[in-house]
Amino acid sequence: MLQPGASRKQIARTLKAAYAGGLLSEDTFVRRLEQLLGTRLIDPFGLIGDLTLRSPADRHHQRLTSTVIAVLRRVRMFSAAGVESRPILLGLDWSGEQRELLVGRHHACDLVLSNPSVSRRHARLFFRDGSWVLQDLGSTNGTIVNGVRVGRCQLCPGDLLVLGNTHLKVD
Repeated sequence: MLQPGASRKQIARTLKAAYAGGLLSEDTFVRRLEQLLGTRLIDPFGLIGDLTLRSPADRHHQRLTSTVIAVLRRVRMFSAAGVESRPILLGLDWSGEQRELLVGRHHACDLVLSNPSVSRRHARLFFRDGSWVLQDLGSTNGTIVNGVRVGRCQLCPGDLLVLGNTHLKVD
């Protein structure tokens, strides 16, 4: 099982290694870090998908990049036709400071997913007893967690969610 925030930390390490190796300018490095740390929904492929670390200072960065690319490929294979193939990283606060999030297409939701296959009020995430619980709110296209359609389930870091045609990876 992944630790909360593990994917974001891995992406940050990859960005640091790319900056140290001269693959990113300071402005690009700062902008990508701000994207990584400043929002709840993160597109890992958009942040590190264009980076190839040929000779990293240690092999951890090479394994990290390979792992992230393998996960992205696996999610693409899981995708059906017409489904967004790149997962968006869903950064959740595991401290319990935020207790509830409403996910949907409507602008009043806490997490707005603009894909038309996502219902206006698609799902609710709530923090209870140290973990996040997902509840589908009767959405038209359903909610899938790790390949299984769910009504309500507990989430763990690393879980893959599909809301309508939008893929999210819990971090």
